[in-house]
Amino acid sequence: MSEADSVLRPPRTRKPDWIRVKAPTSTGFAETKALMRRLNLATVCEEAACPNIGECWTKKHATVMILGDTCTRACAFCNVKTGMPRMVDPQEPQHVADAAAELGLQHIVVTSVDRDDLPDGGASQFVKVIEALRRTTPQTTIEILTPDFRNKAESAIESIVAARPDVYNHNLETVPRLYPTIRPGARYYASLRLLESVKRHDPSIFTKSGIMLGLGEERLEVHQVMDDMRSADIDFMTMGQYLQPTPRHAKVAEFVTPQSFGAYAAIARAKGFLLVASSPLTRSSYHADADFARLRAAREAKLAG
Repeated sequence: MSEADSVLRPPRTRKPDWIRVKAPTSTGFAETKALMRRLNLATVCEEAACPNIGECWTKKHATVMILGDTCTRACAFCNVKTGMPRMVDPQEPQHVADAAAELGLQHIVVTSVDRDDLPDGGASQFVKVIEALRRTTPQTTIEILTPDFRNKAESAIESIVAARPDVYNHNLETVPRLYPTIRPGARYYASLRLLESVKRHDPSIFTKSGIMLGLGEERLEVHQVMDDMRSADIDFMTMGQYLQPTPRHAKVAEFVTPQSFGAYAAIARAKGFLLVASSPLTRSSYHADADFARLRAAREAKLAG
């Protein structure tokens, strides 16, 4: 490359040391991957290019992504492919339960692609997965991370709540100002109303939501999201660093420091969340098993106090 080229070409953004992770090479990782392939299950760990996949799969923790591996939306931050999804697999709920049993999971996180093509957005498949898990591994606590079911009947949410997952998670992803470019297929206040609706139907279910930092949000905008979440009675907030999965996705505006994540966590705790997880590598299902135990203990302490 000539000196002129080096001047004209913008410098490549490098990840800071605190965001770097080791490549997965363990036996546990290979065994988890083989199990997912054998049961024909997709995982958000793979499809969303999660940086924690090596650590989690080594411990045989995997976040299953139901309703296929193809999404009907194209969010600017997400690596899951977009297109016409395949037919819903009737064997998928039992396969999820079998995976939980073989992995020996005490806590499982189940998410999905957006399925705007289905009349209920895929809500009935979430119900079937919860029911299969209750039959097969009744000791396993269940956390679901659903899409927004936009333009679907309220009955979609009601049916899932009636199946009684232990945690209902739906991510706001970013601040309202950035929705048109980052999450154009969704509506910020519709997502808040979804989580508010879960609490209205069953206050005993823990609710959870998260946002990504580093997309160009302002500090006061993040504080406002916290207030909005608390107004919707959300119990658990997560915050993690956005990482650009491919050159065609939204660019990273900033690598937020661990110290800033800690400051945001302190503010969120002061606003009344039962639990806050905030670090560059935090993701919705990262350390979800340990977090669930902490969440339950925090509620018990609050009720006792």
